[in-house]
Amino acid sequence: MSSKELDNLVDLGLLKREPGDQLEFNGLVASGRKRLADANNAELAAESKFDLAYNAAHALALAAMRWHGFRPAGKRYIVFQTLGYTLKIKPEIWRVLDKCHGRRNSFEYDGEFNVDAQLLEDLMGAAERLAVAVNKLGPVSTL
Repeated sequence: MSSKELDNLVDLGLLKREPGDQLEFNGLVASGRKRLADANNAELAAESKFDLAYNAAHALALAAMRWHGFRPAGKRYIVFQTLGYTLKIKPEIWRVLDKCHGRRNSFEYDGEFNVDAQLLEDLMGAAERLAVAVNKLGPVSTL
């Protein structure tokens, strides 16, 4: 995969180059998997499931970005918007995650939980897709 698009985001100041680190990658993937497993707990409130699934997806997306040797330069949402390049995730998946980012901000900063059952289901499915895709990456290159 060419990193031309990711390099362009570096030029725009949205990403920065930083060599991948296997321990960091492993920690992010483990965090994502644990949170996703916890999000599947039927006894949890919708708010808790959303929080866990969103943070699982973010950890997995960040792991993919770090695997490619990049890191966000300040904006959390960029890890979702680059999934087409980091994990070859289709736009309909990363758009769900981007939408959930906005809902997460409303929840975190305004106390407004505006997530219906369908969006929560879509978020869970998107996070599962990320987990599968991240599993296919292999070891982090240190070159």
